[in-house]
Amino acid sequence: MIAEKMKPLVQNNSAIRVMFEEGKRLASIYGAENVYDFSLGNPNVPAPEEVKQAIYDILENEPSTMVHGYMSNAGFEDVREAVANSLNKRFETNFAAKNIIMTVGAASGLNVVFKTLLNPGDEVIAFAPYFLEYGAYVRNYDGVLVVVSPNTETFQPNLEELEQKITEKTKAVIVNSPHNPTGVVYSEDTIKKLADILRAKEKEFGNTIVLVSDEPYRELAYDGVEVPYLTKYYDDTIVGYSYSKSLSLPGERIGYLVIPDELNESELVITAATIANRVLGSVNAPSLFQRVIARCLDAKVNVEAYDKNRNLLYKSLKEYGFECIKPEGAFYLFVKSPVEDEKQFCEEAKKYNILIVPGSSFACPGYVRISYCVSYDTIKNSLPAFKKLAEEYGLRG
Repeated sequence: MIAEKMKPLVQNNSAIRVMFEEGKRLASIYGAENVYDFSLGNPNVPAPEEVKQAIYDILENEPSTMVHGYMSNAGFEDVREAVANSLNKRFETNFAAKNIIMTVGAASGLNVVFKTLLNPGDEVIAFAPYFLEYGAYVRNYDGVLVVVSPNTETFQPNLEELEQKITEKTKAVIVNSPHNPTGVVYSEDTIKKLADILRAKEKEFGNTIVLVSDEPYRELAYDGVEVPYLTKYYDDTIVGYSYSKSLSLPGERIGYLVIPDELNESELVITAATIANRVLGSVNAPSLFQRVIARCLDAKVNVEAYDKNRNLLYKSLKEYGFECIKPEGAFYLFVKSPVEDEKQFCEEAKKYNILIVPGSSFACPGYVRISYCVSYDTIKNSLPAFKKLAEEYGLRG
């Protein structure tokens, strides 16, 4: 009855979502305060006060047709102009409203990109570990996801293998920094080398290779780490952004694409992407929240709260004998499993009401992802359970 394309998705339903549902089940048995759910990147930090005030002001003072009505499929022009101006101020870019397409979050934005770019059989390269939905998004348009194996020493992208895997069928390379699930920020040196490789391969094959930068965690960087803005390093770049993390609005599904003038055939790509936004069924990004984010472009995420969580969890797990690199951004720890089968380790963790996600869900088995966008008390209360789990595996700090 169901489509052939859906069958593997049904059989391999997201382990993240499955673990999230398991958390709700355990909470109903043991009480939410006794379940330590680190499965989902669902921000616990509340949205900035500016968001609430913007909603009130807009609904009170703006005409209904300006808030709830149809607009261009690319979004309200004044909102797009405000986003472009904000980016120009922050990153010394030169975008205009025409370079911005408002989208239903970053996920829909990526689907717009791949709908716009891919012919059947075209290849998109991703660096493991990666957000596993990338594969589904590419296959939605009969593309082929090509995976570069992980560099488990630094989790910077494996550029030597990338160079080997680019072919004449390569249409795009997708990167995510700050990174889910590792928390790594790709360095400027990494980005420059990546851009050099792509330019050389474009010349070799005579094809445009688009660098797709997935950036929902851009604002979440610690210890003064700079996150390079990729359009400044490589002309054929498209940026996808979401306010899910920066303004704690994951359920509102609001984001945008940046398609710079420097991109090859940019005007045609902008037109096609605007149409893709419509024909995929979104039609346009949520109208109220377009208006809201235009008023909140200078609002700041509470990075200090995530940093406090990061430091406590990282320090404690290292003391208990777990291995992981310290994240520079996002809100995840990517921890090496004490046994080869990390799924078995996740099952053992559930005995202590700890819910974590196996690294195989990100094409990187042998590791687990721990999302620390929870309350500080959840982390503090979970530490005795983590310590018992470490002792069960004979770990020593």
